Amino acid sequence: MFQNSNKMAGIYIHIPFCKSRCIYCAFYSTTDLRWRQRYVDAVCREWQLRSHELSTTATTVYFGGGTPSQLTPQQLQQLLTALPPSAPEVTIEANPDDITPAYAAILSQLSINRVSMGAQTFDDQRLHFLHRRHTSGQVKEAVHHLRNAGIRNISIDLMYGFPGETLSDWERDIDVALTLDVEHISAYCLTVEKGTPLFYQMRNEQLEMRNGSEELERAMYERLIDKLEAAGYEHYEISNFAKPGFRSRHNSSYWQDVPYIGLGAAAHSYDGKCRSWNVSDIRQYMDATERGERLFESETLDDDTHYNDRITVALRTREGLDLTTLSPKHRRYCLKEAQRFIDDGELRIDGNHLSLTRKGLFISDYIMSSLIYI
Repeated sequence: MFQNSNKMAGIYIHIPFCKSRCIYCAFYSTTDLRWRQRYVDAVCREWQLRSHELSTTATTVYFGGGTPSQLTPQQLQQLLTALPPSAPEVTIEANPDDITPAYAAILSQLSINRVSMGAQTFDDQRLHFLHRRHTSGQVKEAVHHLRNAGIRNISIDLMYGFPGETLSDWERDIDVALTLDVEHISAYCLTVEKGTPLFYQMRNEQLEMRNGSEELERAMYERLIDKLEAAGYEHYEISNFAKPGFRSRHNSSYWQDVPYIGLGAAAHSYDGKCRSWNVSDIRQYMDATERGERLFESETLDDDTHYNDRITVALRTREGLDLTTLSPKHRRYCLKEAQRFIDDGELRIDGNHLSLTRKGLFISDYIMSSLIYI
């Protein structure tokens, strides 16, 4: 049972199917679409096995991937029918070229009220480099189709730090994104994850990732913040920006230490004291679920590990870390290690909250690692 029974909980459903793989993605996925129906049946079965774990109202449902928009409308309906009804925020990740007028209308009819699309860039050459299957024009068309279907909560992902990308290139991407007038924008620097095609290109010296420098990437991040804040977006997490009232409620629950259930292959769950993760193999996952079993690993968090987790997620947010949630030992340690960053203007204390300043955003990884309890 969830420990924080007075708090709302999220349900995450991992949909691992992709029509094609992007070179940078490290999430568990498969391009074998033949398994879709059997997999959907297995997820519904897992929920039947685990629904007792949800001791409070589910306020968010999140279909992540993979590419959830590769499911048919009937498969989405099957999943939504199996899950608890009436979550105020129901998100689906989608590829822009999957969003036809008909598909957008169906999403709205299914009570999906938030769509998150991986735009990444509005330069078709860079999209080709990433092995994305959509064009920049299809992002604009998808937003139009979703609006016409009545969906009023749209998020897009952007990416910067491409080989050879200039500050002006990045500014053009931001400007195009702003013309779409979406409610939420996430932006990430392109990174090389071990095991991805991009990683092997780098290792085999087929690709030089950094034609620029850390200074250029910092300038890109600063320009992102300036432009989005000037356009009325709230910078509420290191990589996330939202119009007022449109923060991602589901992702915010992760940063606020709220329990959640993860369904599907490779999905993670958290009950306040224990983390668990399903097997990252679709066949093993389906076989086990069909036997009425859950194939997973787990770990119980001791106080030090829980504190370290709070440091690395809560400090990413605008509100920062609520010091009153820490034990006396960890609060003393945190404030002691934080003092030099406070003195340098990289951290601030507002009431009982410790948070990054704008100056601290640029060394956030270093700050968080320095506050880790060893």
